[in-house]
Amino acid sequence: MKLTSNEALRMVEDFRRELGNPYWIDHSVCVGNTAGVIAKALEEKGYNVDVDKASALGYVHDIGKYNGKDHGHAMSGYKYLKEKGYDDDYCNVCLTHSYLNNDIKCTAGGIPDPNDNPFLTDFIKNHEYTLEEKIINLCDLMCPHGGKVFTVDKRLIDLILRKGAYSNTQYHVKETYKLKAYFDDLLGFNLYDLFPSIKDNL
Repeated sequence: MKLTSNEALRMVEDFRRELGNPYWIDHSVCVGNTAGVIAKALEEKGYNVDVDKASALGYVHDIGKYNGKDHGHAMSGYKYLKEKGYDDDYCNVCLTHSYLNNDIKCTAGGIPDPNDNPFLTDFIKNHEYTLEEKIINLCDLMCPHGGKVFTVDKRLIDLILRKGAYSNTQYHVKETYKLKAYFDDLLGFNLYDLFPSIKDNL
């Protein structure tokens, strides 16, 4: 079953009403909106990207936090959407959004033990990220909890201040910059130009 951006946004907003506006809601809405802008710009450049899907994935990427728990939200979100009957194209973003470079160790907040969740470890290693999933990887690293759009520099500092610096932090930062450069190259310009308000959030 497909998940439209309108349905995805409604799902998130329903949780806002149910849970009392937890921090991850504004972040998710920002990721979905930002993803839609980038995807639309890529589409206009002739790339085969599904703009509505990119927005939908952004809205639901953190849906696993509905239970009030950050730890394990990748799996809980994946299972939640699977149980709702949505296609893997939509469920998978819950697994992929925090991990760059097909590496479970390339994430913020320290190195997870690959043996803690063999399914997730193997999935990240072997999954071919779609263009839409890569957009969500980047937008997750541009949207803080407040719902504004940050440069990746400021967002990475935000993550380090909240989560701490670890042995994999330099690796994660480098891959984040590579991901930003990848989309700049596709677009042919600095993608920050798509977000005039970003200068107000420096």
